[in-house]
Amino acid sequence: MPNMSLTRNEMPVQEPDVRNKNFKEVALGYTEEQAIDEAKRCLNCKNKPCSTGCPVQIDIPAFIAQVAEGNFAEAYKIITKSSSLPAVCGRVCPQETQCESKCVRGVKGEPVAIGRLERFVADWHNAQPESAVEKPASNGHKVAVIGSGPSGLACAGDLAKKGYEVTVFEALHVAGGVLSYGIPEFRLPKDIVQKEIEGLKALGVKVETNTVVGKTISIDELMKEEGFESVFIGSGAGLPRFMNIPGENLNGVYSANEFLTRINLMKAYKEGSATPIKAGTSAVIVGGGNVAMDAARCAKRLGADVTIVYRRTQNELPARKEEVEHAMEEGIEFKFLTNPTEITATENGWVKGVICQQMELSEPDASGRAKPVPVEGAYFEIPADCVIMSIGTSPNPLIKSTTEGLDTQKWGGIIADEDGLTSRTGVYAGGDAVTGAATVILAMGAGKKAAAAIDQYIQNK
Repeated sequence: MPNMSLTRNEMPVQEPDVRNKNFKEVALGYTEEQAIDEAKRCLNCKNKPCSTGCPVQIDIPAFIAQVAEGNFAEAYKIITKSSSLPAVCGRVCPQETQCESKCVRGVKGEPVAIGRLERFVADWHNAQPESAVEKPASNGHKVAVIGSGPSGLACAGDLAKKGYEVTVFEALHVAGGVLSYGIPEFRLPKDIVQKEIEGLKALGVKVETNTVVGKTISIDELMKEEGFESVFIGSGAGLPRFMNIPGENLNGVYSANEFLTRINLMKAYKEGSATPIKAGTSAVIVGGGNVAMDAARCAKRLGADVTIVYRRTQNELPARKEEVEHAMEEGIEFKFLTNPTEITATENGWVKGVICQQMELSEPDASGRAKPVPVEGAYFEIPADCVIMSIGTSPNPLIKSTTEGLDTQKWGGIIADEDGLTSRTGVYAGGDAVTGAATVILAMGAGKKAAAAIDQYIQNK
């Protein structure tokens, strides 16, 4: 019998006052009974509107139909025809603005919990005894992928399935890109990321860590000396931006990238860690995106009283609604219509506080959001001994500066067409390296498109 409930099955979670003191995963996942019950809410629409909202085009009604019947293994097969990282996407994709926003059940109630079902299926698969993966026969062609984040892994996975010999070059000592260094353990456990990467390795993908393309080796050397017929650049956008206000060079001021990398990759939150991190007793996070929520929730878990300052209102927050709700539940304070103008210092050069100016909203700006403008003379100071800047990132200029003939935007993004082709023959790019900071699933979609284009390019050579 179909489940015609207007509301979805709730996701079991840790209690707020418990989880804000640990780094264990907040969402606990559906049980088999909950997953089957939720899957029965799907109407199995013939025109599949939900799939049109998925950047990697998963056949969503088909996999949900299998979950409804308890055929979890078959559901996993359907998902992985399109997605190389289902356990990741089920956790961090903004389904509410993508697949779930197209769900017919959302017209008169809540949409089917597509993301939660994808996570359930992936977790169920990962809990089963390991079975041998059939490695595709080599087609004799070599492709290099720069960066082991979402776009690079998606590109590598699709090419490996077609028999390409793929080598992924990663600058850090651990593969995963932003999945490893940027997203906290309580949202995305790192053993899950590594499990997904091991699945790609089983398909034949090689991963070379500690390799900084542009320093260790160049793109020209990869193609001319190492025999790679094509290169995909998925190096992300890891260069932090700052406000250029007085006091940003004080001790106790971090970029969100540095703060999260120390915590997520270097495990600074663990007692006795060799990597220092100081969230202080009172931390101010500047910004309103998902990264700002991650930094704030990490600082809270390190024992600080945390305030997020954002220059617009709650209605304009770019972060996922669920992440904002979780942050508020965990005791994080929000100060809206607030813009930092200066970071003040103690006598010994550490952060003392953040001077802010009150803002108000006027007409929408180029982004379509209401433009914040200062309220004259309305200043106040927030005491703080830690400030974390989370106002965006840009692509690292290293690859551009070491690759002749690679065209880029003024702000640093690599110029590429719809299929990822750059100004260099055989060189493709996608994800944040092209668009600037965006979502995991959009980066994966770009990697998949580029993989198809690379395959066509090499086969037509």
